[in-house]
Amino acid sequence: MKIYFLRHGAAVEPEDWKGNDYDRPLTGDGRERMAAEAKAIRKLDLRLDAILTSPLVRAKETAEIVERELKMASREDERLGGDFDVASLEAILKDHVGLKVLMLVGHEPSMSSVIGRLIGVARMDLKKGGLACVELPDATTMTGELHSLIPPKVLLL
Repeated sequence: MKIYFLRHGAAVEPEDWKGNDYDRPLTGDGRERMAAEAKAIRKLDLRLDAILTSPLVRAKETAEIVERELKMASREDERLGGDFDVASLEAILKDHVGLKVLMLVGHEPSMSSVIGRLIGVARMDLKKGGLACVELPDATTMTGELHSLIPPKVLLL
């Protein structure tokens, strides 16, 4: 099973946002960059079975941009919010048995932490708009191999 981890695009900085962090949106530039990245993701032909997104606004906006480009719908999953961890991933995979390729849209530092745990005891920093793929032998084994790590600037080329 391949799991693509997509960090949300550039969002309004927390210190510049007056509302609830849950509602913090992408910036105009963040939306434009994600639209360009979504085109690159389409060209990669990932053969996704599903896109799941955190319910936080910036992740949902990112997922919506990607889903429009890929012409497929995303679904919200609360477990991709702030407390996302390996146990959350395991539960998500149990709910989506039979999928071969899944994209998860979420946040830092939890996404990098989960990726690091899946591939060993690795440290990484998934940049805003970055895309990583971990390949697991199956949906029940929480140990896998880093298949790819694509920084956003490469997706924008």
